[in-house]
Parts: sequence; structure tokens; C-alpha cells
Amino acid sequence: MILELDCGNSFIKWRVLKASHSAVFAEGVVDSDVALLGSLHSLTGLSLQHCRLVSVRAQEETNRLAGVLVAAFGVSISCAAPSREMAGVRNGYEDYARLGLDRWLAMLGGFQLASGACLVLDFGTAATADFITADGEHLGGFICPGMPLMRNQLRTHTRKIRYDDVAAERALESLVPGRTTAQAVERGCTLMLRGFAQSQLELARSYWGEDFSVFLTGGDAELVADALPGARFVPDLVFVGLAMACPLS
Repeated sequence: MILELDCGNSFIKWRVLKASHSAVFAEGVVDSDVALLGSLHSLTGLSLQHCRLVSVRAQEETNRLAGVLVAAFGVSISCAAPSREMAGVRNGYEDYARLGLDRWLAMLGGFQLASGACLVLDFGTAATADFITADGEHLGGFICPGMPLMRNQLRTHTRKIRYDDVAAERALESLVPGRTTAQAVERGCTLMLRGFAQSQLELARSYWGEDFSVFLTGGDAELVADALPGARFVPDLVFVGLAMACPLS
């Protein structure tokens, strides 16, 4: 079995594949290394041989997690690394190593699935957009605060903004003007994300007309999905790219 990890700024997304045919054996999202180990140890029939991971965390944190996994499961570990070019995609950053690895892998996955020009939108802690031409040239991208950052900044720096997760979930039942603080904040932040996504779509159209694919990924992608008709939601897009960057055969 193969353990795949996407170690983001706030959470670790994981899944276990049956090595023989790449079917998903188990998957989940956790908020710590300890919770990851707990989730894995709870799986009946787990037999890990390999692990491949991508991390945007500090190298020390990543190395510590890798060491824990080797000690617990005896797995061989392969970590995604920055690259100027891979799988037909050319990194567009002036300093290629500064491009976030999660963005890079999502681009690899999107380009492979599109077989042509594509716009890759990732809505996690940050919201990102990346543009890849039909011949694999990465034109660059944009980064802005995602839903968690916007929400937490308002809660932290505005004294009267206080509400719980249940209120936040209920607030998104519609996008009409809010009549409570939770509704006003959640709907306002959601509309900002949707506006960001729509502006990226318009920019892509200015480059390629209608001859391109749009991919959505990340934990909050569903908040903008209906504002982008025709976009393809691929929750595991980073894992698609991870398999390309860290082949096991």
C-alpha cells in the first residue's frame, strides 16, 4: 500500500492506495502529526510499503514527520521537490524553487488532465490561480487570502465579530445580504472568493478564448463552483501531480 500526504499550512490531507491498482483504501484530513498517526493506526488491514509526500511546511517539520512515519511503519519515503520543468510543464517563476510545491503539483495534474491550456484554482488557507499554456508554459499566477485567513483575521482584529462554526455553516445557506454578523462575514468572504475566481476566468479567456480547461481544488472550492460553470472539481489534484513527481516504479 502507498501512503500519500499533502502537508499544507493548516491541515494534512492523506490517503492510502492499494498498490496493485491504485484504488483508494482510506483517506482523510487531520490537523496534526499525532492525529495522522492515530488515523492510520485505526485502519484494519493497513500494510504500508511506500510513502510519497508534498509539504509546504518548514523542512524541519517535514523531516520530523518523515522520521515518525519510518519509525512507525518502516516505509520508504519520497518527497516532492522543486523543478524547473516536469511532465511537459515549465515553471514560470523567476526563482523556480520559490513556487509552492502544492501549486506546482496541482499544475502538473491539471496539465495532464487537460492535455492543453488550463487555469488551476486552489481554494485552501490561501486562494491561488495559475495559468498554463497549451505547450506547457506556466505564465505565473496569483495568491490571495483564502476563506480561513479572511474569516480568522476578521475574528481576531474586530472585537464584535464572534460566532461559532455552526453559525458559519448556517450562514452559507444563501448569499443574500446578511442580517447577522456571521451571515455578513461568511457571505462577504465567499463573494470575495467568487469574485477572485471569476476575475481569473476572464483573464484566461483574454489569453485563450474558450479553448482551455478550468480545474478547481482545495477545501473551499465548492464555495465558488457554481460561479464557474464548466469548471472541473478535482479534490485530489495535488495527488495527481504527486504521483507524477514521485513515481514508485
